Order: sequence, then C-alpha cells, then structure tokens
Amino acid sequence: MPEPIRTSRRTWVAAWVALCAAGLAATAGLNASSAPDPRPERPVSAECAEYVADVERRLAEAKAEREDEGDGVPAFSRVRGGTGDDCRDELRDRLRGDR
Repeated sequence: MPEPIRTSRRTWVAAWVALCAAGLAATAGLNASSAPDPRPERPVSAECAEYVADVERRLAEAKAEREDEGDGVPAFSRVRGGTGDDCRDELRDRLRGDR
C-alpha cells in the first residue's frame, strides 16, 4: 500500500484561508454587480391611487391605536369590489417602500 502524502497543519490552514478569501471576494463582487435597476414609473389609475391612499390611512390609524392600547395586529379583508387585481403591484410597491 502506498504511503499517504503528509501535509503540515500550516499548509491546510493556508489553503483554507485562501479559499475563504476567494469566497468572500467573489461574494462581494456578485453583490456589487447585482444591484437591481430602478423600475420605471407606471401610470396609476385614480381609483387605484384612492385605494392605496385608503390602505395607507387605515394602516396609520391602526398604528396609532396600537400605540395607545398596546399590542395588536391590523387585519384587512382581501375582497374589494373592482380594484383588487389591478392595484396589487402598486400597493405592494408602496408598502415595501419602493416608491
């Protein structure tokens, strides 16, 4: 049986340090290059703008009540006549803070 190749502990540590440094450099490079492009402004219908403003107002009221009374979770119904699907993207962007 052939004799195994012996490597020192220092060699293993140096190899791990080199691999970790290469991984960190690659991760930093990928994170820097993958910044998303800003999305162009889309025109928003008046009905959708009113719906988004109503949701924001209700969230502000719920937040104020929650601060006065203690803990609570605001809940909204998903059913709304006529504006649900066409305002979904605008509402999601607004609540995430994209705009």
